[in-house]
Amino acid sequence: MKEVAILLLVALMLNGCNSSTATVQTAAGGIWQAQMLGGNGPASGFSFISQFTVNGDGSLSISSFQFLTSNSAQCFPVTGGTETGSMILTENTTNFTVTGTFKFTVQSGGNTLTLNGTVTGTENGLNGTTLSGGSITGTWTLTGGAGCSVTTGNTSFTMTQS
Repeated sequence: MKEVAILLLVALMLNGCNSSTATVQTAAGGIWQAQMLGGNGPASGFSFISQFTVNGDGSLSISSFQFLTSNSAQCFPVTGGTETGSMILTENTTNFTVTGTFKFTVQSGGNTLTLNGTVTGTENGLNGTTLSGGSITGTWTLTGGAGCSVTTGNTSFTMTQS
């Protein structure tokens, strides 16, 4: 019986030493700034700042959003419109790296801006309490009215966590 208990204890200890993953959703909120490259005319050169929290299911609760570029005015008001998104994150518990997927949408006046990307960063090692050095890279599309449509070409973006 003693040998079985020791084997179970060793198995539990070894299981804790692998690179298993744990969900680390709510640690990624805060202020994020985006810089978008590509596009043409009024549908180019966007940048914005947004503050959000990440809910347990990965959906975003967006508390503020603002375009930082004036050329966005033809397609969107400075305050954006209706913003929605998601950030699904996974943490490597061995080295505390965080990776995941990101989707962010801004809709206004028949125009829809969609960002799809990959999140990277590190967690502080305290059970998913803080994401630091967060960065998102990916591509974007814009569909809508005249001058406000970009669905092909080199459209990339980078978002950084403040």
